[in-house]
Amino acid sequence: MKPKIISRIKQSRMFESAKRKWFKFSRGKLSLVGLGMAVTSILIALLAPWIAPHPEDVTKITHLERVHLPPCFEYPFGTDYMGRDILSRTIFGFRFSLMMAGVVLTLTAPVGVVLGLIAGARKGIIETIIMRTADIFIAVPALVLALAICSVLTPNIFNAMMAVSLMWWPWYTRLTYNVTSSLRNEYFVQAAELMGASTFHIIFREIFPNCLGPILTKITLDVGWVILIGSSLSFVGLGAQPPTPDLGTMVAQGGDFMPDFWWESVFPAMAIAFIIMGFNLLGDGVKDMFTE
Repeated sequence: MKPKIISRIKQSRMFESAKRKWFKFSRGKLSLVGLGMAVTSILIALLAPWIAPHPEDVTKITHLERVHLPPCFEYPFGTDYMGRDILSRTIFGFRFSLMMAGVVLTLTAPVGVVLGLIAGARKGIIETIIMRTADIFIAVPALVLALAICSVLTPNIFNAMMAVSLMWWPWYTRLTYNVTSSLRNEYFVQAAELMGASTFHIIFREIFPNCLGPILTKITLDVGWVILIGSSLSFVGLGAQPPTPDLGTMVAQGGDFMPDFWWESVFPAMAIAFIIMGFNLLGDGVKDMFTE
């Protein structure tokens, strides 16, 4: 067969596969709702400087004439203890929360997946070292380990990202290892070995494509968990520091004025819940999309 014909056949098969996956995803109404919420969150983060009504309020600025104003037409989310517009700071808070999730998952997912593939495909001392190291990290609760790391570092958003990244990779290693181990003795892998395929080819061309479904599902679901962990670190003062408009920090600062000025905590907390719910519903849809 000519190479052009083979290429067209492959493209046609990929297109049909994509159509089937989208059909499975779109059957779930909640999945579409989650997709809309996730896209909305991303757009808010990207367009924050243009859609925030008072972008200057994300800095350490004080408006004594409008301190603790309740929600009104000019300030739909009210103002905080320094007179800053909470809606503007919440919009910018989307940016920092999604940046936290993006950086952490970009650093941890590739490392954890590669280590899991190697451990699952190559038995022996390599598997033992990788998996026992991962088990040590997994044995400690994620939030406790992140708090311990952040407590010995200078509190800021960069160190919070590094702390969460350090304790997040083992989960991808464990997931990929389990999937790889189940695929290791499948006929298509044995056929590739009999044909003399290299270890690199077997791991990344035969096994890895079959791991994509669980990995992508976990990445989508982990966006919400990473944001929750990052917000928790900020809540106790070990994450982003004022005047950074971090949602967790805003909830913590507003909590000092509850219940009289409830809007200072409630609206940032609702923003956190919106992001987490959106990506969790999206993750369920991604799981259904890869389910045979």
